[in-house]
Parts: sequence; C-alpha cells; structure tokens
Amino acid sequence: MPGVLLLLLAAICVSGGNAFAETRTLTLSQAVECALANNGELKALRAEKEVARAGLERAVLFPNPTLELSGDTGALTGSSGEGAVSIGLSQEFLTGGKRAKRRSVAEREAEAVHQRIADRERLLTLEVKSAFFELMLAQKRRELAQRAMDLNGKLLEITRERLAAGDIPEMEVNLARVELARSEGRKIEAERGHYPLLARLRMLLGLAVGEDVDFDVTPDRKPLGIAPGELTRLALEKRPDLKNLEAARAKGEAEVELAEAERLPNVVLGLGYTHERRVDATGVAEEKSRDNLLGVRISIPLPVFDRNQAGIREARAGKQGAENRLEFARVSVAREIEGDYARFAMADKALDLYATGILPQLEENLQLVQEAYQLGEVGILAVIEEQKKYIEVNDGYLAALADRQTALARLEASVGVDFQNKTSGGAQ
Repeated sequence: MPGVLLLLLAAICVSGGNAFAETRTLTLSQAVECALANNGELKALRAEKEVARAGLERAVLFPNPTLELSGDTGALTGSSGEGAVSIGLSQEFLTGGKRAKRRSVAEREAEAVHQRIADRERLLTLEVKSAFFELMLAQKRRELAQRAMDLNGKLLEITRERLAAGDIPEMEVNLARVELARSEGRKIEAERGHYPLLARLRMLLGLAVGEDVDFDVTPDRKPLGIAPGELTRLALEKRPDLKNLEAARAKGEAEVELAEAERLPNVVLGLGYTHERRVDATGVAEEKSRDNLLGVRISIPLPVFDRNQAGIREARAGKQGAENRLEFARVSVAREIEGDYARFAMADKALDLYATGILPQLEENLQLVQEAYQLGEVGILAVIEEQKKYIEVNDGYLAALADRQTALARLEASVGVDFQNKTSGGAQ
C-alpha cells in the first residue's frame, strides 16, 4: 500500500500542473511527499532493489546439471567395425550448507540496500525542509521589504503634508524620498534572492520544467514533542544509516560462515550409459559383439593446497571492519544529537525572546514615534531611526524563526523520526 501511495503522489506531482491551469500550492509536508515520490536520484537508488532481488534469487538456485555426449569410431584407423557411443549426466551437490549460507548473505545485502534507500529518503527530507525554510525566509524578507516601503511611503506623504502647511523644511521631504528609494532597493534585493531558492526547491521535488507550483511558507512553529532524554535512544533504534551498518555487520558474519563452508569441496555425481561395438579375432574368423554399459561417477576435489584460507581471512577482516564502523557511528550519532539539540534549544529560546519581549514593544514604539512626528513633537530623524530599527529587528526575528525551524528539521533527521508522526522515515 505505501508503494501505491508513492506512485499516486508521483502521478499527481507530474501531471497535476498540466491538468489544471491554476497554480498548485504545496505545504511543507506535501513538498516532502512529492520529493520522495519524484526525486530523480532517489528513483535511481530504488532501482538497486531489483539488483538485490536478483542476487537473492541467484543465491538459492542449484548448480545446473551437465550433459556429456561422446562418440568413438575406428573407421579412421582401419577398424571400421568398432565404435562406441556414450551419454552421461552429472550434477554438482553443494556441501556444508553453502546454499543456505549464500541465501543468508544475499538477504543481508538486500536489507542493506533497503536501509540505504531509507537513509537517502531521510537526507532528502532534510534537504527539502532546509530549502523550504530558506525560501520562507526569503519570502518573509520580501514581505518585510514591502512593509518598509509602505512605512517610508506613508512618511513621505506626511512630510509633504507638513511641508505644505509650512511646518518643516523641504530637506525632510528629501530625506523621506531617500528612505523610500532605499526600501525599494531592499525589495529588489529580496526579490533577486527569492527565485534561485524557488528553483532549487523545485529541482529537489523533481518537478517538470515549466510546471507552475507555489509553496505555502506560512511558519508552523510545531513543538519538539519528544523528551530530550529519548532522542538518543530513538536514534539508535530508528536511524536507517545505523540499520544499514547493522545489516553490513550481519552480512559480514554470514560471509564468514559461507567462507568457512567453502573449505568443504562440493561433490559431483554422474550417471553414464555407453554402447560399444567391438570385433574380436578368434582364429581365422572375427566375432562382432555389442555391449551396453551403465556407469556411476563420483568426483570430489581434494583440499590439499587451497582450503579457502584467503577467503576466510578476507571475510573475517570485512566483518571486523563492519563492526568498527557501526561502533564509531553509534558514538557519532549520540554526539550529533547533542549538538543538534543544543542548537535547537538556543534557537527556540531566541525566538521566544523576539516574540514575547522585543517585537510587541518595538511595534508600540514605532506607532508612538510616528504619532509624535505628526504632532511635531519629534524630528524626522527619530522616525527614520525607529523605522530602521523596526526593520532590522524584524529581519533578525525572521532569521531566528528560519534558524529554529531548520534546527528542528536537522534534529528530526539526526534522530530519524518525524516528531509530528513519531515514526521513522524509510523506504517502502
């Protein structure tokens, strides 16, 4: 069923934009689903599943029997009456449980391929989320630039009214014009940074060229949802890259068992039938005879020199390497989670500081200074300075919001769990 859902999502992502004239808008979760269904690199990696299945199928096959046909004639040596025809069938039989051990190796390899795909899905999800939050930051900065233009446009109107009333000199009108022009330039810069991010996100989603898709970048400040003490335990249980290394270790153990079984030679059992024609001399006469022979042949190589010593040593070294990589990865994952959680906690705290302690007061200060300027209680420089502060602090808030969301996405990827669904991402 999950595979069918991915196919349906792929069909929606590919054909939806062509079937409808209106632009489709994707949320973050929809963008992730579309990427998992459509990303070209991930599709290529999923094709390796067939290679693993073929290896498993090959591992359980029996060796093919051998058919042997031969014929002898004495026509070329002056004995035209003599000849022999034989037919034989031989079959190799695997000893030491080699067939079951080969199947075990192939199964571990198939599991490793499955986990590699799941790990690529985990990393692709992080890439999509990071690009999505970068796009969110760029779009919110574009909106903030428009807000700055609105503020400076309103300031210019007020200065013109006060100039007409004779309350201020013309220089203040010029200052307002300069600030408006600067805010227009800021908006152009925001626009210029927005489109490359949009193109990158569309590329990650595997969207067709010319497909008209937009994204709903409304910030969603979802909570962590998992106790910090559970993060490392969940990561060791859920991370697909760790499961891949575990599968590699299990494959190494199976390869050692197979290599040790390879020391035992296989047995070849053959069954043959021979029809002979002979001419026997008896005095002055010759007697023709025909014989039918049935034979059994057993062939066993003698492991005198090669007892697969090199193969066993190689398999043991591979197993030890897999164990070392897994042990190192477990320690690295724990350290990675510590760092990512600390980054998330700091980003979350900074965002709370902006939201509860800075932005409300800043909004009130800006409104007060604008009203004071209209009443002639402060000069235009005070308004310009307060508006600059308002834009700069709001820009800092947007950066903190994007940093917090990205930190949460990195933490989810580090643990291998979607904190909303409490499930691990993985190939289906």
